[in-house]
Amino acid sequence: MAPPFSRLLVVLSFLGIALVVVESAGGGRHPPLPRYSRMFSFGDSLTDTGNAAILPVTAGGPFTRPPYGMTFFHHPAGRASDGRLVIDFLVEALGLPEPTPYLAGKAAAEFRRGANFAVGGATALDPAFLKSRGITSFVPVSLGNETRWFEDVLHLLAGASAHQKRMIAASSVFYFGEIGFNDYSFALSAGNGTVEAAASLVPEIIAVIRSAVAAVMAAGARTVVVAGMIPIGCEPEMLALFPSDAGDYYDPASGCIARFNRLAELHNRELQRALHELRRAHPGAAAAIVRYADLYGPVAAAIASPGEYGFGSSPLAACCGSGGEPYNFNANFTGFCATPGSTVCADGPSSSVSWDGIHYTEATNKLVARAILTRP
Repeated sequence: MAPPFSRLLVVLSFLGIALVVVESAGGGRHPPLPRYSRMFSFGDSLTDTGNAAILPVTAGGPFTRPPYGMTFFHHPAGRASDGRLVIDFLVEALGLPEPTPYLAGKAAAEFRRGANFAVGGATALDPAFLKSRGITSFVPVSLGNETRWFEDVLHLLAGASAHQKRMIAASSVFYFGEIGFNDYSFALSAGNGTVEAAASLVPEIIAVIRSAVAAVMAAGARTVVVAGMIPIGCEPEMLALFPSDAGDYYDPASGCIARFNRLAELHNRELQRALHELRRAHPGAAAAIVRYADLYGPVAAAIASPGEYGFGSSPLAACCGSGGEPYNFNANFTGFCATPGSTVCADGPSSSVSWDGIHYTEATNKLVARAILTRP
C-alpha cells in the first residue's frame, strides 16, 4: 500500500488540484487536504451499484444472482461484475462514502453521503428519440432522467435554498461514467453491424453529455470527471454477434472489430472537444475543474498485451458464460452468465478482462480506476 502522502498526491492529481505547500505551526510543510464530502455519479451498468436491481424492468436479472459479486462481496451486490466497479475504487481512493443508489433511497439522510443515478441498460439519448431513428432501447432511463433525479436529490437535501444547493454541489465530486455504449450497440444491432446509423448518433450523444455536465456546473459543481467510451469492438458480445470474413474487419494486433473501435475513438475525440469547449465557455464557473477520464486506453492496452497486466492469454473471451471458443458468449443469449449452463472460467475472474461478455471483471475495473487516478 502506498504511504499516506503518496496516496494524497494521487488524489490531488485526480482532482486536478494544484499542490499549495503551506507552513504549519510546527514548521512542517503539508499539502492541503481536498475538501469533498460525497460523490454524485451517472451512467449505465459500468457505474450502476444497485439501481437496475430495483427498477422493475430489470429487477431479477442475471446480475442479481450468483456468481455475480463472487470476488469481493461474495454475493450479488447490484453490480454487473464479479466484484467492484470503477466507481467503487474511485470513492475508496478519495476517502468518500459509497453513494446511495438513487432508487434505494427516499429521505434526505440517505443521500447526504452522495447518490448514484447510473442504471444498467440506460442510454444517453431519450428512448423516444432513439425510436424515431428506428432504434429500440430496453430500459426507459436516459441521461436526461438521471440529471433530473440529481435535481430532485439536490432539492431534497437543500430545499429551496439556492445558496445551500451550491454549497452541496461545490463540496461534491461528480463522476459521469461511460454513457452511450447502449445507444451505439442498439443502433449496430438495428443496422446489422453497419456503423453508419451508430455514427450518426455521435453528435446527439455528445450534445446530451455536454448538456448534463453544463447542468451540474450551473448547480455549483467544481469537480467533474467525465469518462469516455470503451473499445466497443473488443467486447465479446459484439465479436460474437457480428462475425465477418472481411479482410480488414478485425484489427490484426488485437482481434477486435476495427470499425467498431473507430466509432468509439470518434466518440472520444468529440467528447474531449466538447469538454474543451465547455471549459472555454465557462472560464469563471467557480473555478470548476472538468476532467476527461480515458477508459479506452487501459482496456485496449490490456487486450493487446494481457500478460503485462496480469491477464490470461484469451483477453477477448468472457470469463462467465457458455459460448465456448473463442469468445465464450452465445450470440443467442442462451447460457448467459448466471443462467443454467453457464460456468466461470477455471483460472478465475482475475485472469480475464471481460466478466460476462458485456461488463468487465473487478481486475479490469481496478486497472481502469488506477489509470484515471494516476493520469497527470
